[in-house]
Amino acid sequence: MFLKFYNDRDATELTDTDDIRFNNDNILANKLSSSYQNQTVYVIKLFYGILEHKRFDVQLVHRPKKERLLPNVLSKEEVQQLLKALKNRKHLAMLVLIYACGLRLGEVLKLLPTDIDAKRCVLIIRQAKGRKERIATLPEMIVDMLRGYYKEYRPSKWLFESQQPEEPYAERSIELVFKKALRQSGVKRPATLHWLRHSYATHLLEGGTDLRYIQELLGHKSSKTTEIYTHVSTQNLQAIRSPIEGFDL
Repeated sequence: MFLKFYNDRDATELTDTDDIRFNNDNILANKLSSSYQNQTVYVIKLFYGILEHKRFDVQLVHRPKKERLLPNVLSKEEVQQLLKALKNRKHLAMLVLIYACGLRLGEVLKLLPTDIDAKRCVLIIRQAKGRKERIATLPEMIVDMLRGYYKEYRPSKWLFESQQPEEPYAERSIELVFKKALRQSGVKRPATLHWLRHSYATHLLEGGTDLRYIQELLGHKSSKTTEIYTHVSTQNLQAIRSPIEGFDL
């Protein structure tokens, strides 16, 4: 995009000034997202640094800060409503594991039966983001649920398989399962599957779990990523009394 923007000039002649103009006239003018802008600017820097041995100063390019949106969270009651709407044992087991262990979608679909340590009541997440293994606690009720699921479905390779043997369950299929359960549950929220992971973290925090343990359970590299859940937890907010309380209106 950058080179096409200056297709009448030789790439070796372009400088920081041209980068600034490209950013203002093409990226900012078209109101592209902040993450897209950052990616584009650093790609240009990388391209010239490696191929042309030329240094582009990205600090000169004006870019808005990336939006930091609060995670969306369901209440415990809403999660229970949603899970109760599931009648299929496999569908229930998948969504229960996502919520109970704070799993990402890709993580639950890559689980193997051997990743369940029933004696210690833990789940081993081996193919996690960043190739970093971690473990999550498994309540005894979920271990029993998974035993019942395994006896019925007898997966041959993956813990959750599609109708084709040794093929993992499809992401699109589990997303459709979640949407159907959401409709049937009566929960009037525009929730997505990832809300279950956010809800897990928030409910742990509200239950008094230390933020450092939540970071480990979620597999976050930085504690700053985990700290965002403190902004949606109602644990401390509920103890704050508005100054209007006590008014006789």
